[in-house]
Amino acid sequence: MIRDLMIGRCAVIVAAAVVWSLVPASASAQGLPRTADGKPDLSGIWQVVNSAAFNILPHAAEAGVPAGLGVVDGNEIPYTPAAAAKQRENLAKRATLDPESRCWLPGVPRATYLGLPFQIVQTPTQIAMLYEYAHATRNIFMNTPHPKGPIEWWMGDSRGRWDGDTLVIDVVHFTNQTWLDRSGNHHSEELHVVERYTPIDRDHLMYEVTLEDPQTYTRPWKMSMPLYRRVDRNMQLLEYECNVFDEAFRTGPFEPQ
Repeated sequence: MIRDLMIGRCAVIVAAAVVWSLVPASASAQGLPRTADGKPDLSGIWQVVNSAAFNILPHAAEAGVPAGLGVVDGNEIPYTPAAAAKQRENLAKRATLDPESRCWLPGVPRATYLGLPFQIVQTPTQIAMLYEYAHATRNIFMNTPHPKGPIEWWMGDSRGRWDGDTLVIDVVHFTNQTWLDRSGNHHSEELHVVERYTPIDRDHLMYEVTLEDPQTYTRPWKMSMPLYRRVDRNMQLLEYECNVFDEAFRTGPFEPQ
């Protein structure tokens, strides 16, 4: 009986997935909130529901780490041999080498899936992304070119445009000091990121990101995941003072003054 119930449940899930795949993107986008200039209104607070912060690849559960199915297309990062060796070293020394443990800005795309909410504030000429983690901020300037480099910024330089209802953000001018997750997956200062934020409906976005870095990877590769609008009553970004937490880890819990 239990086996029959499980088979029936799987059949329902598969059927629902097939039906959803047959719904045209335009149909699901018909009820989207829009700005005065007709673009999808992405303003609001968003968050992932996955374990990519720990490892963007499929991984088993371990102490303090939930299992995850992975968010990388093909479940493989195409490292060069030298970059693969560096990833293994990073993983072995992650307790001290991970930039997150030093409270450095997380970089892009890591800021998206740290597991903390972030807010999008949208205007026709500029979009801001405000992250709960360490007050990180990105300014995406619309339809303008990147400044000439070489320049190194923790969050890169972001330039946006609309491709139909999809917000496309081109990001360059990175430092090599940020990682992609807590498992030591990394990049160099030559990283080039293209993000795509596509509305599924008013409360869900599909986030797709392509990473290219000839110094680190043998070819471009992609990640994708849904983003969920936080619809909690009185939802707002709260404080995540990473430096304070880091000090507590190093010296012990703070005593009330």
